[in-house]
Amino acid sequence: MPDDAKTLLSLYQTMVTIRKFETLAGELFAAGKIPGFIHLSIGQEASSVGVCSALRPDDYLTTTHRGHGHVIAKGGDLKKMLSELMGRKTGYCKGKGGSMHIADFSLGILGANGVVAGGFPIIVGAGLSIKLRSTDQVAVCFFGDGASNRGTFHEALNAASIWKLPILFVCENNQYASTTSFHYSTSVKSVAVRAKAYGIPGKSVDGNNVLEVREAALEAVKRARHGDGPTLLENRTYRIRGHFEGDPQRYRTKEEVGQFAQKDPIQQFRSFLKEKRLLPEKLDQQIQLEIAHELEEAIHFAEESPLPQPMDALEDLYAGDVGHSFTKGGRL
Repeated sequence: MPDDAKTLLSLYQTMVTIRKFETLAGELFAAGKIPGFIHLSIGQEASSVGVCSALRPDDYLTTTHRGHGHVIAKGGDLKKMLSELMGRKTGYCKGKGGSMHIADFSLGILGANGVVAGGFPIIVGAGLSIKLRSTDQVAVCFFGDGASNRGTFHEALNAASIWKLPILFVCENNQYASTTSFHYSTSVKSVAVRAKAYGIPGKSVDGNNVLEVREAALEAVKRARHGDGPTLLENRTYRIRGHFEGDPQRYRTKEEVGQFAQKDPIQQFRSFLKEKRLLPEKLDQQIQLEIAHELEEAIHFAEESPLPQPMDALEDLYAGDVGHSFTKGGRL
């Protein structure tokens, strides 16, 4: 067994937490309690947890418009996350950023990003900062298969390779860039092979197997901490929900979704743990109840939190009291 029982159960609990949070977010959105758009990562939990389990609290991370799972796996606060999704002042961005812009610098989470491939320049900057400060931190950039066809992907891998930056580039290949199939839009069968062009290691793993993802991430992180430079990791997975909540999904069939749903990462890992006699039914129920209770508290916290006011719009934009000077006399 690659890890001790405590670690394995922790991986499972985090995966279930992500799934329940995402399911709840979908329900709240459908009920009209979450403004804007949300993009759920249901089906991709093994990728988030496997990678983030290899990191330290002081390691850096950038994520995407589909980033709830990464934030939770890195240790994000469920109350602040749900408050942000619901547009409340107690949220991570004081209710002004929403689902696609959650950040927590205290945990090294440099932000989700609504721009496809927007995290690459940020993570190169973080990696260069690590090198200039001579620390042994690591920077991780999550991105989708669609982002691997954007210019910043190639620029970032090239710069990281030249400077031997301690970066782990993680492609969550969920088979679709919005509504476009990976096989139609990409010139290679695997994103990982593109690492060869930049002289760095590239590895493709089963992104629905949390232990396989974790093993690959641990290897890449160890390499980065030792000063050996970046790695490109491709986690082959699948998003069970649409690109966004409300997506009519005319670009794929229900049969296809059903086939991939049978490879559910949580169900697979639950079966593994039960086979190893590490997850008796009573313990599983206890874990489920604890997570449900934590989410109930998060909902209550968010619903009881105040909404931002119009005068809050200019806060956090300017240095000093410049923002307040615009709002004197109640005028914007």
